[in-house]
Amino acid sequence: MDSQPKRKPNAREIAARIRGEIAAGTFGPGDRLPGGRAYAKKLGVSLMTVQNAYVQLREEGLVEGVAGSGTYVRDAAPGEQGPRESAKRLTELQAEVARVSAELAGLVERIKQLEAVVGPTEGKPGA
Repeated sequence: MDSQPKRKPNAREIAARIRGEIAAGTFGPGDRLPGGRAYAKKLGVSLMTVQNAYVQLREEGLVEGVAGSGTYVRDAAPGEQGPRESAKRLTELQAEVARVSAELAGLVERIKQLEAVVGPTEGKPGA
């Protein structure tokens, strides 16, 4: 049995979860997202964390808030990409950014290893 407490998701992770649900069709255009207070309680996070996730989704153009009613998945305007397609594309872009970031981190590590073998480079600018 795992003795470590389960880590609570942050707003970015909650937004990614909902984005994935929009991409999968769990939430479609016009569907209401879970109420902030109930969702926060379910996830064991603060209401502000859920609200920040919803703000992120709103900034991405996936959802819209209706005062006194809740947060809803947006309907696409004529000629506009729908929320499901937008969510899929955002998820793909985030995966690509993560892949490129990991590659860059690997390159930085390789450069450090090469510098350790080669030593300080002579002829640096300003030398």
